[in-house]
Amino acid sequence: MVQIIAGRKGKGKTKYILEMANTSIAEAKGTIVFLDKNVKHMFELDRKIRLINVFDFPIESLDAFLGFLCGIISQDHDLEQIYLDSFLTIAALEEHGDEIEKAIKEVDTLGEKYGIKFILSVSLDKDELPESARGFVTISL
Repeated sequence: MVQIIAGRKGKGKTKYILEMANTSIAEAKGTIVFLDKNVKHMFELDRKIRLINVFDFPIESLDAFLGFLCGIISQDHDLEQIYLDSFLTIAALEEHGDEIEKAIKEVDTLGEKYGIKFILSVSLDKDELPESARGFVTISL
């Protein structure tokens, strides 16, 4: 239950993921959460979408990030979709690129277990992603 929007910085991933979130809220029966590295896009998101600035919390490793996601999931049983803009940054993976495969696998496992769709924007080209993650790419910019 993971979808990846892949492409280098400046290719328009954020604009695309914002549009996806805003479009999906019209048909959503549950809650939609948007995780970002700041609140810069607060006024671009539909007010029904919960925006969380991940950098407001002390997340310095992949394990801390996964625990943070589990906390979000545990407090909202109606959670339907989670959008993660700048995934490598907010998941503390920029300096730990070797953990990208593990991170995507863990997020996918959470999605399957709890019925949550995760949409990630990743600042890498599709061919730069680990082989196992390339199948999750739905948009390559």
